Amino acid sequence: MSWITSILPGIKKKKGKSSASVPEGVWSKCPNCNAAIYSVELRQNCYVCANCDHHQRIPAEERARMIFDDEPPPQPIGNEVRPVDFMDFKEGEGEDDSYAGKLRKAQKNDARRESVGAYRGAIGGRAATAAIFDFTFMGGSMGSVAGERFTRAVEDAAANGSAFISFASSGGARMQEGLVSLAQMAKTTAALAHFASLRLPHISVLADPTTGGVAASFAMIGDVVVAEPKALIGFAGPRVIQETVREKLPEGFQRSEFLRERGTVDLIVDRREMREVLITLLELLNAPRR
Repeated sequence: MSWITSILPGIKKKKGKSSASVPEGVWSKCPNCNAAIYSVELRQNCYVCANCDHHQRIPAEERARMIFDDEPPPQPIGNEVRPVDFMDFKEGEGEDDSYAGKLRKAQKNDARRESVGAYRGAIGGRAATAAIFDFTFMGGSMGSVAGERFTRAVEDAAANGSAFISFASSGGARMQEGLVSLAQMAKTTAALAHFASLRLPHISVLADPTTGGVAASFAMIGDVVVAEPKALIGFAGPRVIQETVREKLPEGFQRSEFLRERGTVDLIVDRREMREVLITLLELLNAPRR
């Protein structure tokens, strides 16, 4: 019995659902400060918390919406390429423990989803192609499809003489694909080496987190390396490094601000300003107009 019914015994609790119940998805909670945020406002604010400025992890299609011009709308590249469980990988006996089961769960609402979305469009009137890692899909892990879509995006930019922008947000290689996933490190960097020989601009944007094989391959070799605030960037995590070297790590170790001070990152850009900064960089790098 609640305190109000003990004070007012004539009031009885109604059975069933409350008429004032809030539909699912109307509100979101910031994972950093736990503030309740109206989901529509969060999307309008580029998925950055208005209370603490925490940059939340976002799907690739949302990132594309934020950076590309509305007209003409960006066109997807390589959506027909889908992952295959060629190793019949299983972590346990249950359906959810198999790689095939994890893929079905991750692709529940969209079978085209993968950890990379590739798009062709324009940014500020300048032709651009982007490969965007999606941490919300299996931790942004880089497998065979991620490497193929990334490479196709680079090749598309090379063929059209346009700028290329990569957005990294990944835990690293996808273990369920074994050595094939590690081969994507060489595949993506080889594609970018050819792209560099054409003297076309490549801008690399690092979001939280950029780790493992992604950090050790294409993420650090842009003509300009941009990072979002407080993004975790590095090959191994701070805990692993601290346990290995057996020394206390500096404050903010492996965060974008720490790397900016040491020259690994060129710029730190708030996501809400990212499109305008990209437009400026494309102009400075003399990217071809559409």
